[in-house]
Amino acid sequence: MLGVGVDLTEVDRIRSAHVKHGATFLDKVFTPAEQKLCLAKADPYPSLAARFAAKEAASKAFGTGIGAELALTSVSVLNGPEGEPVVELDDKARALLSARGASRLLLSLTHTDTLAQAFVVLVR
Repeated sequence: MLGVGVDLTEVDRIRSAHVKHGATFLDKVFTPAEQKLCLAKADPYPSLAARFAAKEAASKAFGTGIGAELALTSVSVLNGPEGEPVVELDDKARALLSARGASRLLLSLTHTDTLAQAFVVLVR
């Protein structure tokens, strides 16, 4: 294990930001694929909050936080064939993963109607 990160996000915080800032907020935080996946749901906000938590947890596992080295849209959380969360990294995030000596990022997500949590581990 090379790094670990955890984050807890309030679903209403994501809902409020979207209501206030609209597509500008979504485009700043989520990839087009994440938006398409989440906005297709009757209530997209728990899923959006879980993905936001995953991005924050990943930044903690990398040891960088969100900023110059790692953008929110550098980490994309989609669904695998069985519905499991699958992490896709952009080129900059893949380079950071390699620089940390890691080969992959493990992710666990959970959410209720009000809270979303993500746990990320960087492994060799």
